[in-house]
Amino acid sequence: MRIFEAIVKALAGIKVDAAFGGAGEQDAALLLALNNSKTIRPVITRHEQAASFMACGYAMYTDRLGVCFATAGPGAFNLISGLSVALTESYPVLAIVGASRLKWRGKGALHETSGLGRTPNARQIFDAVTKKAYELTDVAQTCDVLDEAVNIAFHGRPGPVLIAVPQDLADPHVSVDNYHDIRLAIQPSSPDPASIVTVAQVIADAVRNEKQIVVLAGFGAVYSRAGADIMRLVEHLQIPVITTMDAKGIISESDPLALGVFGEVGHASAREAYKQADVVLAVGNSFAQYDTFNFQPDMFQGKTLIHINIDPGEINKVYHADYAIVADARLAIAALADEVSRSLPAAQARRYPTQGYDIELPEVGSRIHPGDMVKSLSRLLPPNAIVLGDAGTHTPWLAFYLELSNGQTFRKVGSFGTMAGYTNGAIGVKVAHPDRVVVSGCGDGCYLMAGFELLTAVQYEIPVIWIIFDDGEFKLVRLHQLETYHEFALTDFTNPDYVAYAKACGADAYRAETLGEFEQAFQKALSSSKPTLIDARITRLALPPYSPSPEGLVEGLWNAIRLGVGSIVR
Repeated sequence: MRIFEAIVKALAGIKVDAAFGGAGEQDAALLLALNNSKTIRPVITRHEQAASFMACGYAMYTDRLGVCFATAGPGAFNLISGLSVALTESYPVLAIVGASRLKWRGKGALHETSGLGRTPNARQIFDAVTKKAYELTDVAQTCDVLDEAVNIAFHGRPGPVLIAVPQDLADPHVSVDNYHDIRLAIQPSSPDPASIVTVAQVIADAVRNEKQIVVLAGFGAVYSRAGADIMRLVEHLQIPVITTMDAKGIISESDPLALGVFGEVGHASAREAYKQADVVLAVGNSFAQYDTFNFQPDMFQGKTLIHINIDPGEINKVYHADYAIVADARLAIAALADEVSRSLPAAQARRYPTQGYDIELPEVGSRIHPGDMVKSLSRLLPPNAIVLGDAGTHTPWLAFYLELSNGQTFRKVGSFGTMAGYTNGAIGVKVAHPDRVVVSGCGDGCYLMAGFELLTAVQYEIPVIWIIFDDGEFKLVRLHQLETYHEFALTDFTNPDYVAYAKACGADAYRAETLGEFEQAFQKALSSSKPTLIDARITRLALPPYSPSPEGLVEGLWNAIRLGVGSIVR
């Protein structure tokens, strides 16, 4: 069989059922192989960058490999942003890219990126944004390299890998004569039993000495599906759970032990639980900038930090861990819950303060208050729904006011901070989870960067719901300008008629200028089988719920910002 036929067959063998990419000369044979596959669904995007984001979305909540592909040169380079997301956010993604012919290297052939003869050096670039990048030089390497690459993508902390296929290896007469299936050899990252005993003893001693313990869950706990075991542990001990934005919903946020989000976008109840804690059990955390109030140096001063992470490189990277368990979060927490339950009896039920999701918001301006809109979204969201927040101030509104339960999950863009990453990544999430409602909450700035992939969703009948937080400004940039320089500039822009655009693409679309109109539009979107866009006209005056320190909101700072923003509210 030909090289791309072998690759497609091998990927199908590990239950990959979708691949996202762009069309070009150097990956033309891959398009043919995908078209002939009976199990892998090809999704051809308008821009390769979107394909890389979709592959991240596909891998986000699954145990499967996200796959994206592109032609050589600029097409392959368009995958860099998504591969960077996969690297920083720990998604197992395989990128397959074309490359110029080996026999023409150094001559400046079309799309050549060999680093020879004043051409870009793709190998150096892709080495920087993947766990490992490969270029095939012999067709006989194909299955062995694919086998190794996929295992690396899944090993330990997941991440992206890349395989470049020179065009001469895809010539019609060239065949893979030594085909073999991918042999997954993924070993579970089990905890060291001794470390479990030690940490369990620390927790037991804290309980006996009436010390306060809090669980701080990060996305690593979500990805490993540690929610049920975390619930088992905290119910036994009656200790609270606070989360990063990305771990929202790991336990039902209506549960008495769920005290909300901790960090710059967080709830007072979570901050109070953290302040009172003597012991912090951090599960699957990387201690990112916004979760630690800009890496506040004394975050754990006077506290005992227990850090569970699958990546040994995360231990002591930001904060010194008094005790560490390097392991898959679910396996570590399950073992810890077992050990603790053997040494401590079940605690009596305790009451903690609530998160404040139902706080009444003041009326500001004539447009929709984004906090009220998100509260409405919470009430209307069906079980098991997935909500994604793209880069911008709409994500704090979602993280703060979206109350999740019944298997619902939330994910924001991570530390790489790509705009439009989850505007397009939502398509990959929906392909992976066709039976779950997938909602992308995106700013109008994000949507303007990448909204043309609505055509892709329409063509392939992928019914994502996009909610555009429409206020005609780069609000996050403006707030930063006001806070830092006490003035702002070049942050306004003009939006098109999103409803007309979406309908022209063949999607459903609604404009919402009141809360009631939004609720009607969202209910219609839920009952539709088509991609749906909701243009929600939000007020400019409402400011997102930031807390600059664990002590709470600095009102004077935000009052000053309100004065600056008030002059341009509409």
